[in-house]
Amino acid sequence: MKHNIILIGFMGVGKGTTARALSKRYGIYAIDTDDLIESRENRSIPKIFKKKGEEYFRKLERETAEWIECCVDDTIVSCGGGFYKVPNLERLGTVVLLHASFKWIHNRLKNAKNAEKKLAKRPLFSDPKKAKKLYAEREEAYRKVAHVIIDVEDKSMEEILAEFEPLLPERYRRVSGEKKAKSV
Repeated sequence: MKHNIILIGFMGVGKGTTARALSKRYGIYAIDTDDLIESRENRSIPKIFKKKGEEYFRKLERETAEWIECCVDDTIVSCGGGFYKVPNLERLGTVVLLHASFKWIHNRLKNAKNAEKKLAKRPLFSDPKKAKKLYAEREEAYRKVAHVIIDVEDKSMEEILAEFEPLLPERYRRVSGEKKAKSV
């Protein structure tokens, strides 16, 4: 298995934020599957959905997963909400589900500084009732494919990062300890 940490979970749970924090703290590269797809297509996720549809987007996710399996190692991979369905997920690395209630996620997005932008970039969240139904459909599926589940609801980033410590190779834990020692 690859030495990647694959972050899955419902849209808006904080996968990208967590990936960036892990990258900064431990010096591990972080990539985002949605960002990779947007770069490849030279258009935003909402525009991909609007012009080509969800089925085309899921095809792009599968191709991105194949590229990660082939070419990416020792990386934090933040995934789109539906990425858990790619057939090679378990071969990409340790799959970590970031979990929180729908209500918490919805409030997180609604109350963000740039709430309108955060909601707009999530086309499947345009209708909160449909999004809640999708959340209910995906919740058990996420749990089935995850190697580790981390509950992020009402936790600080420090608390969340502490839960990742045992998942990281020793060399990264040392880096973190050295940074802490220098800053004290």
